[in-house]
Amino acid sequence: MARWWQRLLGRGGEPEHTEQRGTTQDWVDAVLAAQEAGVLQTTMGTLDEEQVGSTLSGLVKSNGPVWALTLARMQVFSQARFQWTRFERGGTGDLFGSPELGVLERPWPGGTTADLLARMELDVTSAGNAYVRRLRRGRTSRLVRLRPDWVTIILGSNEDPDHPADAADVELLGYAYMPRGDRGDRMIFLEPDEVAHYAPYPDPDAVFIGMSWITPVIKDVIGDNLQTDHKRAFLRNAATPNSVIKFDSSISMEQVKEFKELFEAEHQGAANAYKTLFLGGGADMTPVGKDFQQLEFAVTQGKAESRVASAAGVPPSWVGFSEGLQGSALNAGNFTSARRRFSDGTLQHLWSNAATSLETILTPPDDRAALWFATRGMPFLAMDAQDQASVQQQEANTIVALVKDGFTHESAVDAVINQDWTRLAPHTDEQGRPLMSVQLQPPMSSDQNDDGSGGDPDNGDGEPGPAPAGGGT
Repeated sequence: MARWWQRLLGRGGEPEHTEQRGTTQDWVDAVLAAQEAGVLQTTMGTLDEEQVGSTLSGLVKSNGPVWALTLARMQVFSQARFQWTRFERGGTGDLFGSPELGVLERPWPGGTTADLLARMELDVTSAGNAYVRRLRRGRTSRLVRLRPDWVTIILGSNEDPDHPADAADVELLGYAYMPRGDRGDRMIFLEPDEVAHYAPYPDPDAVFIGMSWITPVIKDVIGDNLQTDHKRAFLRNAATPNSVIKFDSSISMEQVKEFKELFEAEHQGAANAYKTLFLGGGADMTPVGKDFQQLEFAVTQGKAESRVASAAGVPPSWVGFSEGLQGSALNAGNFTSARRRFSDGTLQHLWSNAATSLETILTPPDDRAALWFATRGMPFLAMDAQDQASVQQQEANTIVALVKDGFTHESAVDAVINQDWTRLAPHTDEQGRPLMSVQLQPPMSSDQNDDGSGGDPDNGDGEPGPAPAGGGT
């Protein structure tokens, strides 16, 4: 999309990027004026907004299980790297690089691809959306992470002026970045090709907005926080259940208050737990409530952790949750299956979505090239030594069998490595005809013997000679 509002708002027409600031009404006026002037033919006439709103960063930083799951996702997600590929026959082809990928490898001074992906994962966890802006300055460019709660998505529609976000012709017009929600002079408008919007979990109630994986289990997270508060209160209350102290009717209120102050000073708090309790005449202490064992506290809290881990797409055994450290969950086969479920399910979806989102702010080397992720050399995805040796042995046997069947050694290796049998190439003779496995060498002519001499021996008169000695043929 051309930077048409620079001209419409009277802010120059230089080829280099400049930050444009204004109010929401400026944006509306610019869109409508562009339509009337014929500058923008596809943009819709009315505008609407989609905004992330408040984030869940408080829960991420204050809840132990949520942070453990976020850290597990971030540690593996940030190990990927990006390359170009061309999709062939429903799959990815060879991976290759280009200078354009340098902005992802060094997104900002001192930053790496891992830093970029870690920030994107944190934003998706806390807000459901991650916004990365490409800032160009002449021949150089760098990336900037935009706070999700300060970004507003601008939508347009012709068919439904009152509710553009619900219209069948809804279109993304751009992004408005408003630091601290300021809609005044600090607001910056950005075009769709300037911002990479990463939202791997779509919000069912919005068009372009994503949601955090915490949202469906937020009640479980809050419940876990309440259980933690209960544990703190239990320890603060001398690590015993609640108690009721009954006094004789002859005890005055002043005496009860004095006893209360003395009791709390001597027995309240975990430091005063298990001290001998002395009660005066007329006082009777009765425990009320249940302790942790009676409440099955560990079981209750462990079930909540498993529900949160399920929403995060992380197996409980991988992060050390109690539910994942029991029974057969720690068997070698189950642990390996859990790891593969995490990589093949959760991470593959996140990596492919991140690659597609970041491709928006890049220039592919050609029309067929697409941004993809590379996971080679990642420790998390490395198979066990025994499994790797078994796979390599099978691949070696396959290569040997293919070569024996008449295919070239180079094409057999290439086909096995890329798992693409269309790469196989047969041996050919001088005329380019394919040779079968028993014809890897040029076939022997019928008028030659094995020793290179002529045909069948004869007696000089054209008749075959006698059979060789020993009864041979």
